[in-house]
Amino acid sequence: MAKQPNTPAGANKATADKDAPLKEDIRLLGRLLGNVLREQEGDAVFQVVETIRQTAVRFRRESDAQSGAELNKLLKKLTRDQTISVVRAFSYFSHLANIAEDQHHNRRRRAHLLAGSAPQQGSIAYALSKLDDAGVPGSAVRNFFKEALISPVLTAHPTEVQRKSTLDAEREIARLLAERDHPLTPREMAQNTQLLHACVATLWQTRMLRYTKLTVADEIENALSYYRITFLRELPTLYADIEQEIAAHFPQRHASVELDLPPFVQMGSWIGGDRDGNPNVNAGTMQHALVRQSTAIFDFYLEEVHALGAELSISTLLVGVSPELEALADASPDHSAHRMDEPYRRALIGLYARLAATARALGAAHVLRQEVGPAAPYASADDFTRDLQVLVDSLKSHHGAALIRPRLGTLKRASEIFGFHLATLDMRQSSDVHERVLSELFARAKVEQDYAALPEERKVELLLDELNKPRLLHSPYLPYSSETDSELAILRAARDIRHRYGERAIRNYIISHTETVSDLLEVLLLQKETGLLHIEWNDTSAQVTEAQLELMVIPLFETIPDLRCAAEIMEAFMALPQVRHLIAKQGDLQEVMLGYSDSNKDGGFLTSNWELYKAETRLVELFDRAGVKLRLFHGRGGTVGRGGGPSYDAILAQPAGTVNGQIRLTEQGEIIASKFSNPEIGHRNLELLVAATLEASLMPHAEEGRQAKKLAGFERAMEELSERAYRGYRDLVYETPGFTDYFFASTPIAEIAELNIGSRPASRKSTRRIEDLRAIPWGFSWGQCRLLLPGWYGFGSAVSSWLLEGDAAEHKKRLALLRAMYKEWPFFATLLSNMDMVLSKTDLAVASRYAELVADRKLRNSIFKRILAEHHRTAECLALITGAKERLANNPLLARSIKNRFAYLDPLNHLQVELIKRHRAASAEGRKLDERVRRGIHLSINGIAAGLRNTG
Repeated sequence: MAKQPNTPAGANKATADKDAPLKEDIRLLGRLLGNVLREQEGDAVFQVVETIRQTAVRFRRESDAQSGAELNKLLKKLTRDQTISVVRAFSYFSHLANIAEDQHHNRRRRAHLLAGSAPQQGSIAYALSKLDDAGVPGSAVRNFFKEALISPVLTAHPTEVQRKSTLDAEREIARLLAERDHPLTPREMAQNTQLLHACVATLWQTRMLRYTKLTVADEIENALSYYRITFLRELPTLYADIEQEIAAHFPQRHASVELDLPPFVQMGSWIGGDRDGNPNVNAGTMQHALVRQSTAIFDFYLEEVHALGAELSISTLLVGVSPELEALADASPDHSAHRMDEPYRRALIGLYARLAATARALGAAHVLRQEVGPAAPYASADDFTRDLQVLVDSLKSHHGAALIRPRLGTLKRASEIFGFHLATLDMRQSSDVHERVLSELFARAKVEQDYAALPEERKVELLLDELNKPRLLHSPYLPYSSETDSELAILRAARDIRHRYGERAIRNYIISHTETVSDLLEVLLLQKETGLLHIEWNDTSAQVTEAQLELMVIPLFETIPDLRCAAEIMEAFMALPQVRHLIAKQGDLQEVMLGYSDSNKDGGFLTSNWELYKAETRLVELFDRAGVKLRLFHGRGGTVGRGGGPSYDAILAQPAGTVNGQIRLTEQGEIIASKFSNPEIGHRNLELLVAATLEASLMPHAEEGRQAKKLAGFERAMEELSERAYRGYRDLVYETPGFTDYFFASTPIAEIAELNIGSRPASRKSTRRIEDLRAIPWGFSWGQCRLLLPGWYGFGSAVSSWLLEGDAAEHKKRLALLRAMYKEWPFFATLLSNMDMVLSKTDLAVASRYAELVADRKLRNSIFKRILAEHHRTAECLALITGAKERLANNPLLARSIKNRFAYLDPLNHLQVELIKRHRAASAEGRKLDERVRRGIHLSINGIAAGLRNTG
């Protein structure tokens, strides 16, 4: 959920009035949903839903035990068909409430802008003002953008529970809702209401669930929809906004010199290239991903060039043009006498023809509009950009500057950002796969019969030796396993893709489970085997004289032990002369990826955050000593337990020196829809990323003297707290007998695994071990049962035990230290803020219903009792540190949002428990499973995820 602006607790009437349009929108959408329900399902079903709604609201808002009992009774009486209708009704209400809230965020933002309010936190204007106040010169700001790289990376994960059809309908509802803020005549308002009614009816008649397994191709199409909705237009617009803000805050002496930002924000994707644990990704899916990405961007370019041809009707009878523009027009296949005095149109017809030819050459199946005549395809996207620049320069020099911004300027900017590839596709694979492939290659080449069994030192020696040899290990005349053939094929496909679509199409290779230096060297050798590492040797001495690497080798440190070894591994890796030479060729830049999800599942919320912080700090120190620029790639998920929470706060909470103008971060699961399915919300989220990176990189850090000493004290306390939290978390999750059984019984993990919501299996291996379960369904399951345990467990016991050490004076001193940490240390303040949000979404009464699914009463009582006790300690300690007596005291808008929507979530949770009971009972008794029951469970999963929003 997008972060709400902070306002004092106990909002006054003015604040309430500001929320009046939101309440009106929710009432409108709720009424329309009720009307549709009555029309489609009949008055009896409508009355059932309405009775449940009123009872649930009474139970939630008044904590009335009698209402709770009444609610349970109502839900248990439902027939199977009624159950489906009730689940769908409450699920769609959650979806509609989300739309209304997003529209209200846009409304409030516009109100601030119209009122001329001070820049809001998270805006570029706010960041620039802050930097200006801190004495940062304009030259530093401009230099920042010259060298920066900010890259949101879209990933496909099995928590995106919405179908594209549903998203399309909801987008139209959002558009119509926004339209109601404009002055409308009574007739227009009535028509708007009718259209909204039709959209809600469409939603009701649209299948919410997928009945076939989602494929990688489906995931690619889903991701591309966000480019069409948001990125293709909002990113170029954001660049223009930033240029205007910089010009306003830091005017240059020479006003004629325009600021032209390089493409520092670039989109990334894992969809089609991430094969870690996904057997459905191979060379074919990667090639398909690039064809579809390329087709999407060419469709956009062709549409925009066609529109420009209609708009730029400039005649040379009235105004001159540059010789370069005239040459471009003369090269066009358009020779119509009607356009001989319209060189811009003729030039654009030529550009269109070249684009169409390029699109076909790069795999586009069809071009919507036939070009006027044949033309040579572009060799690269840079050539297309240069042609657009010719148009820009000609207009500027002939009184046409005003004609650039509306479309031509944004098209040129888009060509710089998206090229012919749209987004950089990352490759990712697990280190153990690389080891198996090289073991086979070494054995078949008679170099080493059991590479995997070698000690680490010998592996490194062998890999370096092999990198220095001119010959290859692989022979086209020998048979290899399907795994080896597949891995080599996908690397060869990467080489071909870079040749076809440009170097930015694929440039990163991420190694999951990086634990040793050999894990990194193995990928270097595999690149050599497939033509991605180019090495030149001296003819006489056979020594390497030159080397060039096409794909940056990026380690991913995920577990707690891996994070603790990250700096040590990178130090040893970069100390190798061959590696240091390759890094120098990369511009003395090296990326490191840090995994939030697995580290949390491994060590718990507090320890995960602390170990990530320490790993980053050590890496910064190491890279500074080595003279190499560090770029961190943050593998964040949707939930707080997986590194989620507001991106702006997360970036500002990073240790000093870790951002430095370079940052990549994943956008996962349903968070993609939440952030980018609305163009205005998408623009705001992209702006937040840039503003936070700008502030984190350029704001002065107090690293010396008293502040440094105070920070050291904070860090010592955090180290002690982390150790205690780690022990508490590990003791519950990994060392308590029967905990795995408790987890699988008390959450809908098994039912989530059945959902067709991702192409990737829920577990890496066919086991019930927590270690083998993917972090995504782990966190998703805890969200469904309203415990959200990965986002808070361990904090309470850690803080309470630490405070109790020593006498009363020591207790007072330690509490004062924690309060100072909260007030003065962004890392700790953000950690507590995120935990506060998670606790606000936790509901122990609902969670207790899920605990009843555990058949073993003794196991159920012992584990749930421990969870309850820890929750109580955590809430108590959080209040003790922050001084807040209520959840989200500093964020009343979010608090009200949660309070209002949770009355509608309660029935879904209660029904989900009831349906799971029926489903599992039938399975245990060997009876035929009722498809309506299964569908009801899956529908409830969708509705609860929509209501909680950041659950995946």
